[in-house]
Amino acid sequence: MRIRLRTLVAATGALALSLVSGCAQQGAAGSSANTVTYWLWDANQLPAYQACAKGFEKENPGLNVKITQLGWSDYWTKLTAGFIAGTQPDVFTDHIQNFGQYADLKVLEPLDDLGIENADYQPGLAANWIGKDGHRYGAPKDWDTVALFYNSKMTKDAGLTAGQLNNLAWNPEDGGTFEKAIAHLTIDRNGKRGDEPGFDKNNVKVYGLASNGGGFGDGQTQWSTFAASAGWSYLDKPRWGTKYQYDSKTFQSVIKWYFGLAKKGYMPPLSDYNVQSNQANTQVAAGKAATAFDGAWMISTYAGFKGRDIETALTPVGPTGKRATMMNGLADSVTKASKNKEGAKKWVAYLASDKCQKVVGGYGVVFPATKAGTEAAVAAYRKKGIDVSSFTEPVADTKNFRTFSYPIASYSADMTALMAPAMEDIYGNGKPVSSLDETNEQINLILSQ
Repeated sequence: MRIRLRTLVAATGALALSLVSGCAQQGAAGSSANTVTYWLWDANQLPAYQACAKGFEKENPGLNVKITQLGWSDYWTKLTAGFIAGTQPDVFTDHIQNFGQYADLKVLEPLDDLGIENADYQPGLAANWIGKDGHRYGAPKDWDTVALFYNSKMTKDAGLTAGQLNNLAWNPEDGGTFEKAIAHLTIDRNGKRGDEPGFDKNNVKVYGLASNGGGFGDGQTQWSTFAASAGWSYLDKPRWGTKYQYDSKTFQSVIKWYFGLAKKGYMPPLSDYNVQSNQANTQVAAGKAATAFDGAWMISTYAGFKGRDIETALTPVGPTGKRATMMNGLADSVTKASKNKEGAKKWVAYLASDKCQKVVGGYGVVFPATKAGTEAAVAAYRKKGIDVSSFTEPVADTKNFRTFSYPIASYSADMTALMAPAMEDIYGNGKPVSSLDETNEQINLILSQ
């Protein structure tokens, strides 16, 4: 699950203040010489990691793993509070969006001695967890890409085949065949489709494309696939860039077009979106939207919608001639204040090994970072009758796909704090995309400190 809450930004600021004043010097809660505490947020993955813990304990007599699972919003709030109070775990599941901030605050233990090799994992996953200082702070855990989920009954009723949906293209001028498909899938309360005369954009029954909100500063399941397939990048460098590029004319043309879908009535207005109860997946589940861009971590969720036959398609081809998707990857990190660093590092090494990753893959809830783990996941999904090729093909076909990472830079929380309201103003209040020039300047001023 990848939902960001602004409380995390405030909490991270509190963390910075507390570390400066000398707090967070105690050891991890529940730690001891024979116990390793481990936190994760995904309840669906808990059984898989409990199985890994059994295997680890068998190989390491005298070492026990204590796993705590917390919901996404509670997870980051309590983790940040833990760094302040000295009650953080020995090991925790880390997200790339927070990595830069935690690395800068020096609350992570270097993992250079684990022997993590880039070639042992899917492309880019290991390299993303190297800090500005050249040290490693995360061991690759899993990865995800984004695809287009769609209600097959709705697309069939609209006369759209799976082949057509997998061969859509877009551009910021007229939206291309992608926008035509989304318009045709949109139906107002009088039964008129979005591309028919008399369509009422103010009284829509079914939107062609679900909304996942404004997208903060990364737009993972919103606009990122369009911006990247137009040739844009978040920063001036792939990792640890010194300048964000939200003032790019290319980027702003993408954003103007993307949020313009809501103005045309093809996508819900921002007022209809709710981070807690009306996300893209719930809009599709309720029959209020025909399609949604969403991540691989949501595969089982969409597959479980009762009375809905949900399938997936590749992201559309962009102006560059390539398709694009963010390829995000989680990692396991050791806290610097851990009382059991030796045991913690052993556990992280085990988590990053094929032994554990093949076990996790076998549960069919996530794509593990190693190639063997990924293969195990694909096989597990296949047994469930789920085709996951829309998510795995972008990783295998580098000729036709561009995969890219969440922006890796310092002060990521500050970037999010500034970009979240800026994007919502454009989406919900009709503010011009040129307003991003000033926001970008503010972010880069902070980044230059």
